[in-house]
Amino acid sequence: MKKLMMLAGCAVCMLTAAAQGSGWKDLFNGKDLTGWKQLNGKARYTVEQGEIVGTTVFGQPNSFMVTEQDYGDFILELEFKVDSTMNSGVQFRSESNAAYKNGRVHGYQFEIDPSPRGWTGGIYDEARRDWLYPLDLNPAAKTAFRQGAWNKIRLECIGNTMRTWVNGIPCAYLVDDMTPKGFIALQVHGIGNKKDEGRQIRWRNIRIRTTDLKPAPLDGTFVVNMIPNDLSDAEKHNGFGLLFDGKTTSGWRGVHKKAFPAKGWEVNNGEITVLASQGKESQNGGDIVTDKQYSAFVLEFDFKLTEGANSGVKYFVTEKEQTGGSAIGLEYQVLDDERHPDAKLGVNGNRTLSSLYDLITSNREKRARKPIGEWNKGMVIVYPDNTVQHWLNGWKMVEYKRGSAEFEALVAKSKYKGWTNFGMAPQGHILLQDHGNRVSFRSIKIRELKK
Repeated sequence: MKKLMMLAGCAVCMLTAAAQGSGWKDLFNGKDLTGWKQLNGKARYTVEQGEIVGTTVFGQPNSFMVTEQDYGDFILELEFKVDSTMNSGVQFRSESNAAYKNGRVHGYQFEIDPSPRGWTGGIYDEARRDWLYPLDLNPAAKTAFRQGAWNKIRLECIGNTMRTWVNGIPCAYLVDDMTPKGFIALQVHGIGNKKDEGRQIRWRNIRIRTTDLKPAPLDGTFVVNMIPNDLSDAEKHNGFGLLFDGKTTSGWRGVHKKAFPAKGWEVNNGEITVLASQGKESQNGGDIVTDKQYSAFVLEFDFKLTEGANSGVKYFVTEKEQTGGSAIGLEYQVLDDERHPDAKLGVNGNRTLSSLYDLITSNREKRARKPIGEWNKGMVIVYPDNTVQHWLNGWKMVEYKRGSAEFEALVAKSKYKGWTNFGMAPQGHILLQDHGNRVSFRSIKIRELKK
């Protein structure tokens, strides 16, 4: 027995040496928490049988076991097993300093979410920008997590690209440059109910590689790109192209015009902005549309509202119909819901932010909405079968099907009831609306889908 134990011990040493020789380094020695320190809350962290065990403690905020060393570019692998009623995560490129919320740990987090929502492998921005990559953006990854079992994480951070895998299944793909370097941390989430005290999460086989990094091949995973007007290699691989180059008005013109409006719009600091004109709809520069028409597509755009502002992004605009100075089309509403009176018109809020204007009210999830003056990420997806979705900051806000009985019934009760076959054009232009308020757009990109 003693010989077997010695052989086993030698085998472990050989494996560890082989791992280190291949460029991998263990972040956890299997015995104690050397190289780690605890920040913020006082959840319990112990070492048991070669595992780090995190245990919830009632009345404590989020707790973090943090590496003493910072890491920039790396590949991280580890295994975890979590109580089905817990929420947790692995921080990366994260920070804690007195100047930010009194030392509050903040930064990127690899989400661990055993709830039915199934967002394990998504990327959250702890104590900073909220969700960056919820897994509704990649629903195929929601089944990667295995309840009650050990799960394997892989995290790639190379340059401004961050990618996640759970049990070998690709989950999130984020491009962002806010924090290029920081610590890695194991989170035990705070609990608000005494009955949840004592829930546990376990981590083991934590290793990192920081040299000779080779990114995994591109695999078609949906990309969230936070860098303005940037088109990453992965987005190009997925078929996206820019509709706005950040510098010129190329590819755009005024509605019913051959050229871009001579006034009312400006391009500056990588933004295309409709200027304020006392809230008068299309009385200054007027709406602008893409030169090209589209049928099935994924349209992404960032937008920033000023206080009380109203605008919109329309699609399937044919320029055959017009009301006042505005062209007609299906509209993703862009609005300051708190201050603009349009939010209280229509039916049950169907003129509020990200709604299908005057037809379908958007999801009322408050976390999806950024404060006025901050950038929001909008998205419209039109599938080849005419299913349409509106998204806001990674949250699905609206879904409907063009031409369905439900859609036709909504049109018949709306302001569009007088237009024959409203919203049913086989293709149309993308439009940015001039509603007389200052609103800025950037990172406008599109991927055409095959019918």
